[in-house]
Amino acid sequence: MTYSATTLDDLNSTARTWTWRGFSISYQHRGDSGPAVILIHGFGASGGHWRKNLPVLGQSCRCYAIDLIGFGASAKPTPGVEMEYTFATWAELVAAFCGEVVGEAAFLVGNSIGCIVAMQVAVTYPDLVLGVAALNCSLRLLHEGKRGKLPWYKNLGASVMQGLLGKKWIGHFFFRRIAQPQVVRKILLQAYHRKEAVTDELVDMLLKPAAEEGAADVFLAFTRYSQGPLPSDLLPRLSCPTFILWGTEDPWEPIELGRELGNYPTVEKFIPLEGLGHCPQDEAPEVVNRILLECIFK
Repeated sequence: MTYSATTLDDLNSTARTWTWRGFSISYQHRGDSGPAVILIHGFGASGGHWRKNLPVLGQSCRCYAIDLIGFGASAKPTPGVEMEYTFATWAELVAAFCGEVVGEAAFLVGNSIGCIVAMQVAVTYPDLVLGVAALNCSLRLLHEGKRGKLPWYKNLGASVMQGLLGKKWIGHFFFRRIAQPQVVRKILLQAYHRKEAVTDELVDMLLKPAAEEGAADVFLAFTRYSQGPLPSDLLPRLSCPTFILWGTEDPWEPIELGRELGNYPTVEKFIPLEGLGHCPQDEAPEVVNRILLECIFK
């Protein structure tokens, strides 16, 4: 499968919007035939994180990359007042998108927390999901159900940090400190094993939405969200073909823990991605696109 580059400017020039619960949702679309595919980004990212995958998958599929509400160019309603930022909310959004925009059941592809969104859709709305491909699924290591297994000092540290971020002025100060090009680049260089994939375009893609009103509140709301499902809660309940892809060099979600998810009977295949980090679709699209097409057309 050849890799066809698409810039953010190319995507932005063809962005579409759809209204859900009275809020604007941004998405990209490529392809007019074949099975429907919805690409779901991770925390703090957007549909632009699939800019190297959307045009290639769109050659064989009707492919969509959505900005989850609260991220990217989508609306950022006030947490706890206008919107609850939970996996149930995002699953409802994707299901409505599938029904109203796509118009049929779709194959869902997620990265990081996008994997949990995809799984939640598949559990709650099984008739809308043809299959799931999860790329470096978030293990939610700070989930309240996992804290009992942490050393006491890590558990205490996480609780204290979440408490501090709950104070608006502290949270906004923290957000402003990390929403800086040099900080975002440093974080990406930790997450990506192929350092050359950390480009100015990628940094700009993540920073631009962070400057919008409401972005800090959404970021902090999810940072403090330690409830909801774990992948181990959802995987046993899936009834569709499920594939897990995992970059072997992911420093945030260790593949040793990821392999445990591959042991569930509902997972058809666990595919290690050698030499890749947390966002393999952006680091090595030529590898990931080929595998995804194999999964979709299996």
